[in-house]
Amino acid sequence: MQLATARLDGRATAVGVDPGRGIVELARLREPLPPSVPGVLGSVSPEEFSARIAAEPDASFRPVGDTAFLAPYTAPGKIWGIGLNYTEHADDLAAGYPDEPGSFMKGDHTIIGPAETIDLPPQSQRVTAEAELGIVFGATCRDVDQEKALDYVWGVCPVLDQTAEDILQRNPRFLTRSKNFPGFFSFGPAITPLHEVLARFGTLGSIEVTTAKNGQPHRSNQVANMIFCPELLISFHSKVFPFHSGDILSTGTPGAVVIEDGDIAECRIPGIGTLANPVRRR
Repeated sequence: MQLATARLDGRATAVGVDPGRGIVELARLREPLPPSVPGVLGSVSPEEFSARIAAEPDASFRPVGDTAFLAPYTAPGKIWGIGLNYTEHADDLAAGYPDEPGSFMKGDHTIIGPAETIDLPPQSQRVTAEAELGIVFGATCRDVDQEKALDYVWGVCPVLDQTAEDILQRNPRFLTRSKNFPGFFSFGPAITPLHEVLARFGTLGSIEVTTAKNGQPHRSNQVANMIFCPELLISFHSKVFPFHSGDILSTGTPGAVVIEDGDIAECRIPGIGTLANPVRRR
């Protein structure tokens, strides 16, 4: 089961997705769930969500067909990103391996959803797209140990994190600017509950993330090959600030690909989803 927002009958609607049966509006379940994704994240456990969708009769579902999925939601409290978190990506940039996680924030003005356009800003001539595993929080998380970190996670989702790389290369202090143009954070099409992810993969480390462009894989790697695993990232940052329900932690990319006008950038995570966005030069 997955949690998503889709455009149904001309309006943004929170839905459950059953791969075998289709989609169902959360507000129209026999036991209705909150009618928004943030409402579900903040009040319904992932296990309860999956159970409610599974219990719904077949007649409640409509085929996915050509349904347009949107960003699951557009106003998280914070988006926290991680840089240089795979050895191979650090090697690409000749950046060395950090001793501690390198992180940055992105504003919610950067958010777009599946099939929305990544606009290349006029200030940059070298923009990259970076496929990443996104961690979505369901509960407030502060000062937690690594062993307990996943207790606060609701689910995971595909992410495309964009960077104006030429701006960043001029000076590492320009990281925030290089990451914060509109359209520089795409996520969706759906959030997969954590317990289903762990049942399928065993551990987050078994998940494979691929950055692709124009239908061709560019770089793939398993989460197990991160320098800092998701559990450590959560614990480390929770000792700096609290994560709250709906916050997103983007865990780093196996490889960035340069994108140009007319390209299609993709994040592919088998068993989780595929996120694709067209690219346009403004």
